[in-house]
Amino acid sequence: MPSKAGKIVTEGDPLARVMAPPPNETEEQREARVAAEAEAKRISDAIDEELQRQAKAEKRGPKPVKILLLGQSPPLYIETKGKSTTLKNFQLMNTPKAFRAERASWRAVVHLNVVRSIRVIVEAMSESQAYHASTYSSPNTPVRTHAPDLFRSPSGSSLNRDARFQHPPLTAEHLKLKLRLSPLVQVEETLIRKLTPAGSGEMEATQLLSMSNGGSHADRVRALDRELAVNSQFAWKGVFHKMIGRTSQDGEADAGDPDDPSVVLHACAEDMSTLWNDAVIKALLRAQGIRLEDMPGFFLDCIERVTHPKYVPTDEDILRARLKTLGVSEHRFTIKEVFAGGISRDLRIYDVGGHRSLVPAWAPFFDDMNAILFLAPLSGFDQVLAEDEGVNRLEDSVLLWKSICSNPLLGKTNLILFLNKIDIFKAKLCAGIQFGQYIISYGNRPNDYDNTSAYMRRKFGQIHREYSPQARTFYCHFTSVTDTKSTFEVLVNIQESIIHANLKSISLTG
Repeated sequence: MPSKAGKIVTEGDPLARVMAPPPNETEEQREARVAAEAEAKRISDAIDEELQRQAKAEKRGPKPVKILLLGQSPPLYIETKGKSTTLKNFQLMNTPKAFRAERASWRAVVHLNVVRSIRVIVEAMSESQAYHASTYSSPNTPVRTHAPDLFRSPSGSSLNRDARFQHPPLTAEHLKLKLRLSPLVQVEETLIRKLTPAGSGEMEATQLLSMSNGGSHADRVRALDRELAVNSQFAWKGVFHKMIGRTSQDGEADAGDPDDPSVVLHACAEDMSTLWNDAVIKALLRAQGIRLEDMPGFFLDCIERVTHPKYVPTDEDILRARLKTLGVSEHRFTIKEVFAGGISRDLRIYDVGGHRSLVPAWAPFFDDMNAILFLAPLSGFDQVLAEDEGVNRLEDSVLLWKSICSNPLLGKTNLILFLNKIDIFKAKLCAGIQFGQYIISYGNRPNDYDNTSAYMRRKFGQIHREYSPQARTFYCHFTSVTDTKSTFEVLVNIQESIIHANLKSISLTG
């Protein structure tokens, strides 16, 4: 019988009450409980020992090389516009087998990208129908005057405002195509439901169904501008792998699996291809300022291939695929150092949100980085931020770069600038979009790639020189979304340079 003092302590301790055995516990139940507690303690002790072993190994072994991946991001979440491709290139460089083993998972992401692209076209068609059906617009009725920010030429671009209302009339065949593509609603719902389980906190998922079943026009516009996002801690690849059925060693999905969304996509492939290649639809998208071909995750130019039941994503497909993630993510690789006798060293790449307001929050936790890889998409010079339409995207990248350069906690960190998406940038300049119309400081200088790119390089370089707390080398590279080979080569050289600089700092090389 416990003492009075012991009883008082137990009754006053909430944890003790929770841990106390059931009042009517039998001997058999007690033995089972004690055995379960012993097993749980054994597992806990094993985890503690492994953590201690890893900590000791890290102290004895070579210091890891750490790279922080940064780019323009809206508040509260990470939007991977070029960052995801860069990270995938690092994965392909250092862990090619693991990268290619995930092909079956990326197959579902490619399918989700296809459905999202078709969804944009369907919504554009719905808006055209609404425009032609009404002879006037009430002042209180929200009218969509632009495509989603991800694909659009924003307000004030070279598109004439009236041109956005010049919707080509749709025929009965177009409406039949739209109706036959309605099963894609279920495909998108299936993919999103698997990626965003209840309680996971992802709130960016949008679906065709939500846009077609009621709600105001403004609500549908806001829905279309949002995008599916998954938490970086959620094992979405494993979920996709299970969802698409049994796979072969090459990553091929089981074509006979009725739950595989590719069954519906394959059935709709011809209609999707017809819709995308239709001249009237092309004119409609142009009238609304929508450029799907500039969209991350664009696969409408190869629908037959990516919707085939035996489709397996190529490395190029995986690099192009688009899936936004929430939260901070860490990626670890083991690399060989050619400068130090081929010893192995950990390479750790961290991906965080890049909004200017968040820099003071995360900077104290990343002051030991060997390098910051900063991506600034030049193609955004004629676009505005989704959260603030008064701020130019490229100018926002410049301001973010300035805040990174001037932060004293990051004063000793090497900064590497990627002026990214030069292929899209060149296409816009060739289309006659005036760089100086959006970047006012550029003035009336020649509207060609050589002059505009050199101007931006000087602008970023000047900020780096004037605002860095101490002198450091300015590294700048021009990279393209589509030219993955040259981007891969640049990343290899950068990785070797970072490692060499790290070894030099600890006097292991001359």
